[in-house]
Formats: sequence, C-alpha cells, structure tokens
Amino acid sequence: MPAHSKLMEIAEAERPQERLERLGASALSDVELIAMILRSGSKGHNVLNVAGSLLNDAGSLSQLIHWSDGEFVKFKGIGKVKALQLVVVIEICRRILASEEEDIPILDDPKRVFKYMRSRTIGLGVEKFWTLCLNRKNRLLRVCEATSGTASNSLVHPREVFREAIRFGASAVICVHNHPSGDPSPSAADIKVTRQLRDASNVLGIPILDHVIAGSPKTDPSGLGWYSFQESRML
Repeated sequence: MPAHSKLMEIAEAERPQERLERLGASALSDVELIAMILRSGSKGHNVLNVAGSLLNDAGSLSQLIHWSDGEFVKFKGIGKVKALQLVVVIEICRRILASEEEDIPILDDPKRVFKYMRSRTIGLGVEKFWTLCLNRKNRLLRVCEATSGTASNSLVHPREVFREAIRFGASAVICVHNHPSGDPSPSAADIKVTRQLRDASNVLGIPILDHVIAGSPKTDPSGLGWYSFQESRML
C-alpha cells in the first residue's frame, strides 16, 4: 500500500490534509501537525494514533525539541527516514527562532543574554561555548561558536574565545555556554576556565563583561535558568 494511502484511510472530515487545505495550518491540532509530517503509520496504527502516542510520551509539542532521531524511531510507524525528517523540522524551527531575535540587541545584563541565546541553547544535548562580540555600547556585533563539546564535557581555550573578538574588532566580549542538564550551577572546570579568560582579557585589553551559563528555569535551583559569573563577583 502506498505510504500516502494511510492518511486516506481516515474519514475525509478527519483527514489533516483536508482540514489544512480548508482551514489553514493554525486550525490543526498538535497531533495533526505531526501526522502531516509523518504521512503514514504502521499496520494496526494509523498516522494519527502514532502522532498521538508520540506527543503523549513527550508531554507536549515543545518537549520534542529535546528529542533525537533515536528517540523517534522507538515508535512503531516511525522509521529512520521519518525520524530524521522530524529532527530536520525541529532544527528549522530552532534556526527561525534564532533569526527572529532582535537585530542589534544591547546585552548589558545576564537576563538579556540568556533570553537572546535561548533559541540556540534550548534542547542541546552537548555543551557549546559562544563568544558574544560587543561594541563600545554593548551592542552585539557577532555571535561566534568557539567550541562544541561532548555530552559531558566542553573545553575552551582563551585563543578560541578571543580570536573572533579580535577579528571583528570587539570592544568587549560576553562568554556563554550551556549545561545540557539544565542546572546552570558552575563546575570546577567552569570556574577555572573563567579565571583563564579573565587573565587573557587583561593581557589583550578586551574586557570580558560576563560569563553566563545557560540552563533551564525548570531545573535551576534558583529558578532563573542561568548563572552569571559577574553577578556572583567571580569576574
């Protein structure tokens, strides 16, 4: 049976495609939106059932941003290709969110830094480290990814942080890295690298205004979702 025929088995009034054509995408439920991406289910499980099971397991549509293709393929009716399609859709959404941020933001406190970087840090399974290059008025010149680590480790060297700052003529920098666990509390390694960055900034004459660790408000003991070395007087 052709893949698209699985959707055809559903009563016409209930078909997501017909509802999409008549009412627009905003009229579709979360389950129907996922069903439109999957297109087909498996024997004994129509596509809406598969989409419903997936969302029930995730808890909500927004939670799918944390999922990998390996988690999607656990569901009957979702093979490797469909799992990768879902991962691609999630990445497209992540990039759209990033592109819709304020064009030239002023980043003068950790809350603004966290909010601006949220679309880049949310759902990441590995640690990444960014250098935010700023002008004299703390307006963002460029966001530069310095390193991308493993699930439990992200190492950065001052040369990786300040190389791009020098290239783009930054007057100051703010460093940001994420904790995949969601708890932004600094580790001993985080404290050590921050001290190294502070010392390097003094030599180069490019101030490091802050080092912000991005986590999640839900798993941050303080409820903020971020940790600021500047606010903690560790810079």
